[in-house]
Amino acid sequence: MHEEPGLAAAAQLFKVLGSESRLGLLRVLGDESRTVGALADTTGMSQPLVSQHLRLLRQIGLVTATRNGKEVSYSVADVHVTHVIADALAHVQETDRPDPAE
Repeated sequence: MHEEPGLAAAAQLFKVLGSESRLGLLRVLGDESRTVGALADTTGMSQPLVSQHLRLLRQIGLVTATRNGKEVSYSVADVHVTHVIADALAHVQETDRPDPAE
């Protein structure tokens, strides 16, 4: 099979986006930059769990961190990712989708 350039990287992106928690964090960060504490408050996740997810998201370049004194704020690195998530949500929320139970 001829592999199209970028397919492996896209597969890795979707693997990382395959977490409901990470998708939620990216949705929140799509609105505005936030600290780990603010993300924990907004999502209901523990700060260590938020930090763990952010570390992975930073490693693959989906979020960036900006230090301001003692605080570190996180933001979405590429607006394309927020569009991919919004499109995926629109797709699964379409009313004319067949019922998977059928």
